[in-house]
Amino acid sequence: MQGYRDDGVVLRTQKLGEADRIVTLLCRRSGRVRAVAKGVRRTKSRFGARLEPFTHVDVMLYPGRSLDVVTQAEVIRPYGAPLVGDYPRYTAGIAMLETAERFTPMEKEPALRQFLLLIGGLRALGETGEDPRDPRLVLDAYLLRSLAVAGYAPALGECARCGARPGDGDGTRLAAFALAAGGMVCGSCRPPGAASPSAQTVALMLALLQGDWDGAMGSERRHRVECSGLVAAYLQWHLEHSIRSLRHVERA
Repeated sequence: MQGYRDDGVVLRTQKLGEADRIVTLLCRRSGRVRAVAKGVRRTKSRFGARLEPFTHVDVMLYPGRSLDVVTQAEVIRPYGAPLVGDYPRYTAGIAMLETAERFTPMEKEPALRQFLLLIGGLRALGETGEDPRDPRLVLDAYLLRSLAVAGYAPALGECARCGARPGDGDGTRLAAFALAAGGMVCGSCRPPGAASPSAQTVALMLALLQGDWDGAMGSERRHRVECSGLVAAYLQWHLEHSIRSLRHVERA
């Protein structure tokens, strides 16, 4: 069968037999692909180190019966290099990889926007300088945008149920954040048990969703903590199961 070439980010790896490895990639054109890299766990393997999580690689693959086969791999950019020595950034990155896999449930289904979003998130996470971005803010921005790409963007400026907006002249106020409703709700639509985030926390979520980093970086820690809790809960509500790596990020 004819092989194909693509570039993708390694999401995770699994041991197979004594020397092989199953590699899960999110590719530019092919979406999520699972492939066998034969012999890569041997010390003399030519490209085993190139197929590690966080690595953006150019790969040559051949279709197989159940799994494709990797025959060539060249590193485009090792996004994991600046993360491995920084626990908060590393755990945030692991959560990104896990989320990207959850949002691409169908193998070989193109997911270009999710791919580009992951590349951008890993690049931002690895940036260093005089005023580096908080890794948790980078992660929350990535999670919110992943939700938006998947069609689950939370309503933050209007009621998720009735569409009422503050300032419409009827005294509407967005009083709570309701997971099942899809975001902020007014007092009339508020269901029992809905959270009541501060206005600053909602503004931070909106800034992260829109890419307003000046506004996001100026936020207070307590609002960042509240924002992270809401984003994690909203993400896991829509995925219908937990992102296990988020537990480690929250302790970072």
